[in-house]
Amino acid sequence: MQRITATIITYNEEDRIAKAIASLSCCDEIVVIDSGSTDRTCEIASICGARVLLRQWDGYSNQKNYAAKQATYDWILSIDADEQLSGELAAALTAWKATAPSSSAVSMARRASYLGAWINHSGWYPDRKIRLYHRDRALWKGDFVHESLQVAGAVQTLPGDLLHFPYRSWTDHAHRVDRYTKLAADAARSNGRRFNPLKLVIGPVLFFFKTLFFQAGLLDGWRGVAIAYMGARYVFLREFRILR
Repeated sequence: MQRITATIITYNEEDRIAKAIASLSCCDEIVVIDSGSTDRTCEIASICGARVLLRQWDGYSNQKNYAAKQATYDWILSIDADEQLSGELAAALTAWKATAPSSSAVSMARRASYLGAWINHSGWYPDRKIRLYHRDRALWKGDFVHESLQVAGAVQTLPGDLLHFPYRSWTDHAHRVDRYTKLAADAARSNGRRFNPLKLVIGPVLFFFKTLFFQAGLLDGWRGVAIAYMGARYVFLREFRILR
């Protein structure tokens, strides 16, 4: 029987952490790494049965790699506070624990809820992510915006969805775009990338139409249009801020 430690990195997630932890009943341990929350995140996580450790923020990858090192078990399920396991995925993980794994990691589809509805297109689904891994065969890399798991070995898939609740509101989405484009621009400049006026002018338009038509965003209704707009805005602000 395989045993799993679930890890979550947090900062001011008191409104979401309880539901995230409640979805992890298939796991044998839950470790929360908090970077100085000023709300009740740590208290709620402890009440829900997690082992809470404090660590000064050191970037997404460093926090997640640290969390894996604190785990009791070698198999790590890394989720964010705004994510939950669906019933189907939890059942699949329970069944997986009874097998002899032939891979180094496991991927799963991620389905996002946006402004009150599940998104099935717009480039947001199935949005497959590698989240279950053996800590001796994988490492998180990248810290500015989008960290990713680098795996040595095979990756298998499991049925079921990782449910994602990325934005509390339209305003929250806009604030995230503002924050992440600053980080993305910093990352681009640090990698020697220079401002390209064509990307500033054409990039947002291409992204908007790609999301709506090639990724069938129109089938998500007005939410698909909103997603396309925010994505185009992200591209514009990122390219504009590379210039600054």
